[in-house]
Amino acid sequence: MPDFRKLIDSDRYSFLRDNDRLADRIIILGPGGSYAYGTNREDSDIDLRGVTLQKPTDLIGLTSFEQFEDRETDTVIYSFMKIIKLLIECNPNTCEILGLPREEYVILTPIGEELIDNTHLFLSKRAARSFSGYAGAQLRRMQNALARGKMEQSEKEKHIMNSVSNSLNDFNRKYNSCRYGDIKLYIDKSTTPGFETEIYTDAVYTHMPLREYKALLETLGNVVTDYDKIGKRNKKKDDNHLNKHAMHLIRLYIMAIDIFEKEEIITRRTKEHDLLMKIRNGGFMKEDGNFDAEFYDILSEYETRLNKAVRLSTLPDEPDMHAIEQFVCSINRIAINR
Repeated sequence: MPDFRKLIDSDRYSFLRDNDRLADRIIILGPGGSYAYGTNREDSDIDLRGVTLQKPTDLIGLTSFEQFEDRETDTVIYSFMKIIKLLIECNPNTCEILGLPREEYVILTPIGEELIDNTHLFLSKRAARSFSGYAGAQLRRMQNALARGKMEQSEKEKHIMNSVSNSLNDFNRKYNSCRYGDIKLYIDKSTTPGFETEIYTDAVYTHMPLREYKALLETLGNVVTDYDKIGKRNKKKDDNHLNKHAMHLIRLYIMAIDIFEKEEIITRRTKEHDLLMKIRNGGFMKEDGNFDAEFYDILSEYETRLNKAVRLSTLPDEPDMHAIEQFVCSINRIAINR
């Protein structure tokens, strides 16, 4: 395990000290990805994730700030207001920032501790939709990859159609883009050389924000792009990706079950470490590149357990927005007075 506190003192992480939106404004900073889950290997990348207070001018002036990214070190630090919005939606990639063991945070100020102590404000049955959506995305990536080279072109097009439709449904739920119009996807005879059939689209939107329309096109296009890459098979690399997707699929279900059964966010998966690492290291992959029946039995077990946990949960259907607003106001007053 790297010494993260020593690491952030190095020149590579000088932006943490030099950037005036970070420096003494960071309230939480800790490992993300495999080092957060406890599934890291020797070749694992180091990710850092955190939260920073906004400037007074962001809150009562004309400036704005959502997040800071340093791609060289794979560091992402969210503004306080942005992470609040993501936490309200129970965004899995954001929730995990609040679920590390306290001793693993590289930076944790009293305000950061207050945010973690108020985790319960953000836990609601919205987590069922968000975590299931992320798990579904991981499953679709696996299904896409497993379909490589084993279908006729027309069958592959049906498979892409299913993935694109699911992604479109996820996008519509997230952005409610149906209020601007509609998009129809369908398969028809193709005029493209080498294709028997092809996916076509009819779209009619009115007064839709350009950025949202761009996000929609990217969402649909990424599915097709990812699928096109499938034909360019690098077995070892692709199998590693498959195993990683499979591991995260199970991890997402486990974390969601904790939210509904224990009303906690537990990011480090100590109890399930051996199972997750077995998946990550290819322990359930057969020689033909598919996963064996035992993996799908495990997946089915966790799906069933999550459905039961959601059904029996005492979590509210929606977060208490009044309580969240009071908490946010108290923190932002501190940020302004600083």
